[in-house]
Amino acid sequence: MGGKREVMSKEEEEGMEQWVPLFEIFLNSPFPETEASLWFQQHAPPPTSAFLSFLLQTQTQTQPIIFLQTLPPFVQSRVLSFLAYDSPRFPRAQLRSLASRVLDSDRTPADFWLRRAASNLLDEMPQSHREHDFYSIPKWFPSSTTTTSLLSWLPLSPEQFEATKPSSESPDVVMLEEQEQEIQEEDIQEQVESCSPSPLDPLAIDEAAKLKVALLNSDSTSQTLRIARQVRNVCLAAEAGRRLAMLELIRPWEADDETLSVLLSGLCNDDGTGKGDTDWPVHVLCSVSLPAFLTLTSPASRVLLSATIGFCKLHPVAAVEALAFPLALSGKGINVAVCDVLARVVKECLHPAHVSAFCQRLLCGKDKGRRVVCLPCHRGLISDAVVWTESMFTLFQQILNLGVYLTPDTAHQLVLVIDEVAEKFSRSLKFGNFLLCFVTKCVRAVEFHKALLESAAKKTDTFVTKSIMSKLEVH
Repeated sequence: MGGKREVMSKEEEEGMEQWVPLFEIFLNSPFPETEASLWFQQHAPPPTSAFLSFLLQTQTQTQPIIFLQTLPPFVQSRVLSFLAYDSPRFPRAQLRSLASRVLDSDRTPADFWLRRAASNLLDEMPQSHREHDFYSIPKWFPSSTTTTSLLSWLPLSPEQFEATKPSSESPDVVMLEEQEQEIQEEDIQEQVESCSPSPLDPLAIDEAAKLKVALLNSDSTSQTLRIARQVRNVCLAAEAGRRLAMLELIRPWEADDETLSVLLSGLCNDDGTGKGDTDWPVHVLCSVSLPAFLTLTSPASRVLLSATIGFCKLHPVAAVEALAFPLALSGKGINVAVCDVLARVVKECLHPAHVSAFCQRLLCGKDKGRRVVCLPCHRGLISDAVVWTESMFTLFQQILNLGVYLTPDTAHQLVLVIDEVAEKFSRSLKFGNFLLCFVTKCVRAVEFHKALLESAAKKTDTFVTKSIMSKLEVH
């Protein structure tokens, strides 16, 4: 808890009791957004303002911590995700204040999903025309300054003001731009040098070779678990930058699927080794499961997929960085088999808010928003941008059917993709089904991009085309 109040009055205790069922939903429900929305619908009138006022209550007099910030990060994330999901029900000013307090507070933990949920809530709060007009320049001002001085008590005409502005072609500006470019290049070079791990010593290379042979020759579960402990101890004892090099030499993905499933369970840090090391689960997934799924041409092994799903449930961040991103960015585009793997990871291992953030980083993040982790030998199989295939559209359709909210910038990027590839997939039923799902689920995006979507729909020629056009005509 962020802070304790010395005494809690009886009125405050009674005020908290009414929210206990709601917070039980946020703690235990697999679908907290929809269940919390139903909870509010059962009350007439819904206590929306009271709930936001309760979340915004200051908990201490010395340090202005609101009640929401005293909750565990994952509960905060779920509350903010629900508020974004059901935002029309709540006062905008209070929602904006709540999200801003979470993002601006120094006490907010460095939790990506919590900050992403707060950002998504702010995205749901567009500025009203009145607020925009309040900060805009008066209409009379530009026309007035063309004929009069900018300030009546200063002898400064608009022409003189423009003359004092530095030209983009002046020597000083050019020199400043060159200096900034040199500084950026030096920073990039320093980052590359600092990230380059030192080469492995001969003893480490020899130990990795022995572990590789032992793993390939393993013929029992107990033997595989013993090798897994050895691999874990060797890698965790090495520098963080050298672990991937060690795993690349051991090449665990070359073992059979049953051995890999046992290896995953053995590398899960069950004995506490490496506890708190957030990079280790990422390294495990990218060296055990990812190589097997990157080259899938037929349905994945049930044994390996079940073990991978179990691992991803324990380590959802690693699931995104070392499995979801690399697979979604497959150089040749995902096929049906890879789509099935991604769909199960998304459905069974990630919260809807996490899925929304994954989609946003995938389509809008580029190099800054993504952290794609893979072994150097597999980098050539992964692209820098999404390669759009029928299976990728099927994946996004399944994501939308799960009730995942797409941020405005994500929906905008999808509309641009739809417009770009509509002619290529004009006879694709999978693309048509995705487009129908998109115009049904993403109502706000349809309102903003109706012309583009209508143009794209007219390029298609499937039996769902008429349904798509009728949906668009409603908006």
